[in-house]
Amino acid sequence: MVRSDAIVLTDIATRFGTHWIQRHLDLTVRCGEILAIVGGSGTGKTTLLRAMMGLVPIAEGRMTILGENPQEFNLRELIALRQRWGVLFQQGALFSALTVYENIAFPLLEWGHLSRSEISDLVALKLQMVGLKPSDAWKLPAELSGGMVKRVALARALAMEAEILFLDEPTSGLDPIAAAEFDALLRQVHGDIGFTVVMVSHDLDSLAATADRVAVLADGKVLTVGSLIEVQQVDFPYIRAFFHGERGERLLTSLRAAEKCPTLPSAAQSGSATPVGPESAPR
Repeated sequence: MVRSDAIVLTDIATRFGTHWIQRHLDLTVRCGEILAIVGGSGTGKTTLLRAMMGLVPIAEGRMTILGENPQEFNLRELIALRQRWGVLFQQGALFSALTVYENIAFPLLEWGHLSRSEISDLVALKLQMVGLKPSDAWKLPAELSGGMVKRVALARALAMEAEILFLDEPTSGLDPIAAAEFDALLRQVHGDIGFTVVMVSHDLDSLAATADRVAVLADGKVLTVGSLIEVQQVDFPYIRAFFHGERGERLLTSLRAAEKCPTLPSAAQSGSATPVGPESAPR
């Protein structure tokens, strides 16, 4: 039986101490879609994302993820489940003392039970997947541009063949050109592999370029969820301010004219990856 939903949140509540962040929140993430979560400051976008990942406890309600209920799992079962998704944190969160190769290889060494030769091949494939050169494998994070940091973080998040990818403000800190390149890369890799994406973003251009659906948080719950065109039609103060400013209106006008979100160039033809294992490191 094919599973249609990757994540189902039912009557969810989160809180810090006595302060409730969300109450009676319902949200379904479909398998294979890119769902973007937006909302005003303090609505708990990142808290909700972290609750899905198990980094913030769910105070009330029920969640199923990849058909499983993690609230019923023991620690070993939780660890196994968490290996089925990847995370790209807002600033990339690369290990500053490790090279690009070592950052991408880290989850494979920790959980993969693979030989070093197999890890080398996989790292090469992930580098190629995100548009980086084999020579980039031996750079430290401090030697990378902001866009390269995000590409390495994406490669690491996908190292374990993730079924779900969680992204927290993936284009934050990038200039418009680098942000557009990352959006195109995400859409390309998503089209090639077909994993599910849940991302928090406030970047209108990124939403238009990547998101299949948008969920708007307000008043501790999901106010509405739908396509960008559908969501912007809801009459609510945050939606009016976010989507109907000058920039938002320009974007929505172009989307209406196209009658759908802009399509991206097809994925580049794949070639054989160049090994980047320890034996190929510069001496």
